[in-house]
Amino acid sequence: MRKEKTIDFQIKWAWHSISRMYNAYAARFDTTMAVGYVLLNIDLEHGTPATKIAPLLGMEPRSLVRMLKNLEEKGLIVREVDESDKRFVRIVLTDLGKEKRELSREGVLSFNTMIRDKIPLEKLVVFFDVIKDINRLVEEENQKLKA
Repeated sequence: MRKEKTIDFQIKWAWHSISRMYNAYAARFDTTMAVGYVLLNIDLEHGTPATKIAPLLGMEPRSLVRMLKNLEEKGLIVREVDESDKRFVRIVLTDLGKEKRELSREGVLSFNTMIRDKIPLEKLVVFFDVIKDINRLVEEENQKLKA
């Protein structure tokens, strides 16, 4: 089977194309797609517990530690330690982090609007059904491999 005919190749190819587009967009604002993705997953009002961010993003905790350190150095986030339980750390956006988050949000909305304007709803419904099934099957396979 040629690689272009495999499902995983098509998914990866599409994601790399989207990623390049988002990175080009983000570069205009001196940031990256990965930074925007993290910022979008931090609660605007209350912040987000540090332990909850990696699972939200599908990242390994080790990778996230580096990313959070980078975001803190850039002044996009601050870490707030819980007064009653010093082990509990909440990640909170700074004003600059909120600005970058909004730019990321606008980029995502723009991409989704463009796709929805150019691809009929019926095709998108089928796409979402298929990708949901693929994710379910992959998760089942992952569970088998872990057992």
